[in-house]
Amino acid sequence: MKRAVPWRRVALAGAGVALLAALAWVALRSGPMAPTRVTVAPVQRAAVTPALFGIGTVEARRSYVIGPTAAGRLLRVAVDVGDTVQTGQLLAEMAPVDTDERVAALQAALARADSARRAVDAQRDDALARQALAAANLQRYADLADRHFISAGALEARRQEQRSADAAVSAADANGAAARQDQQRLAAELAGARQQRGNLHMRAPAAGLVVGRDAEPGSTVVAGQPVLRLVDPASLWVRVRFDQGRAGGLVVGLPAQVVLRSGPASPLAGRVARVETVSDSVTEERVAQVVVEQLPAGAAIGELAEVTVGLPATAPGLVVSNASLRQQDGQTGLWRLEGGSPRFVPVTPGAASLDGQVLVTPRPGTPDGAPSRAALAEGDHVVVHSEQALDGRRRVQVVDQLTAAQP
Repeated sequence: MKRAVPWRRVALAGAGVALLAALAWVALRSGPMAPTRVTVAPVQRAAVTPALFGIGTVEARRSYVIGPTAAGRLLRVAVDVGDTVQTGQLLAEMAPVDTDERVAALQAALARADSARRAVDAQRDDALARQALAAANLQRYADLADRHFISAGALEARRQEQRSADAAVSAADANGAAARQDQQRLAAELAGARQQRGNLHMRAPAAGLVVGRDAEPGSTVVAGQPVLRLVDPASLWVRVRFDQGRAGGLVVGLPAQVVLRSGPASPLAGRVARVETVSDSVTEERVAQVVVEQLPAGAAIGELAEVTVGLPATAPGLVVSNASLRQQDGQTGLWRLEGGSPRFVPVTPGAASLDGQVLVTPRPGTPDGAPSRAALAEGDHVVVHSEQALDGRRRVQVVDQLTAAQP
């Protein structure tokens, strides 16, 4: 006689089988054995228009620091910040102290030297007259001596008189040269004193705008200390820094777009005017100067600006998203889908655009030595984003997006 199977055992067995199936489904769909969800994009063949982006500041190409050439007390300042000045305009003045007295003393000394020179010239004229008289007497006595009317001693005395007259003329010439040299020296000292007096007046070396006033009347300033700062408003440009790793094609003349902090909605056209030959080795940046075709009237020196410089377009090549590049065993590459499985393809990144498109050149071989097609081809699908790190043995599931759309 057969025993009846309890219905409870059958129900428990069915529930166990259902639970095991549910656990298997969960493990395969969302557990450690579940496929990794990824988003993919096709490889395209196109040209890349690279660009450089950097942050810079508005600066003046031509700026001037006005200060005294000698220490002293500041007497007055004739201009203030914001004033427009013209070339040669008086900006500030130092107290003269004893400069005027030294100029007056040198003027008096120069006048005395001129009087001394005139006296020496008169002495030379007298010496020349005595020399002429001595020469005439010597000639007359020589004629008398030839006729034996006078003794030889008398003739020798006239010759000595002639030599003395010649010596007096030579001495007068030397005294005259010394007097003229002394006069020239005093004239040079007077000119230097007047120049120093003129240096007490600080004048504008060029037309510009006063942007700084660093000292006030009554202050004691040393030589070279700034009193006023001027800039040429027409020479404003943007000093910008770019990443050295992407600045290989940066040259003078490239077009640029400048966005000032004070006008984020009004981009300005410009161009690269200078590329500095010395880079910053600490920040690894290349410095360039960008001029703007027409700066707005409210542009301020020191204002921050965002600069985008367009580089020449590259030749057409394989282009992928920058987000698809990965590092695998020290190599740069991307994961390509082959029959539903990911395969790592080493590539060499090239030029990149600001929208994240990168020109890549495939390299043969894979890190794990697994067989793969030799080269990347247009139309291949590569992984852009993935839930977790990939390897060649993990299954993947292609989805449109990894996160649910927000309502």
